[in-house]
Amino acid sequence: MKRHVLIFGLVGGILIATLQYTEYRFVVIEHSVELYGALVAILFAAFGIWLGLRITRSRETIRETVREMIVVKEVPVAAEAPGPFVANATQQQTLGITARELEVLTLIARGLSNREIATQLFVSENTVKTHCARAFDKLGAARRTQAVQRGKELGLLP
Repeated sequence: MKRHVLIFGLVGGILIATLQYTEYRFVVIEHSVELYGALVAILFAAFGIWLGLRITRSRETIRETVREMIVVKEVPVAAEAPGPFVANATQQQTLGITARELEVLTLIARGLSNREIATQLFVSENTVKTHCARAFDKLGAARRTQAVQRGKELGLLP
């Protein structure tokens, strides 16, 4: 009896293994295009990730090199005036220029754009444009350079 059970178990195991093998071959043969497509997709995705990492690492290296070049080429400049500059208060009152307009004019003289001035003063760009327009009108200037020149002539800017 034990012998029959052992034989039936062995034959059953062989049949199951044969069925699994034929089913595997059927799946591989029947769906070979999909399997190869998936394999190619996986390879391209891996290559893309590798290439992306390599490119971004090289950009970071370039940025660090540029930063080092900028720092190396920085030239210290001695201060021209020993004391801090004080704006001519009488001219400021005569023209009616507010403290905020004078502050915006000073930042314009430093070469900052409207966006940079807005960021530094924590206001919107439109507010900066309004201050600029009012200061330009009071100084009789049409452009930024004219306003800065006129401000220096009147003693409002260093």
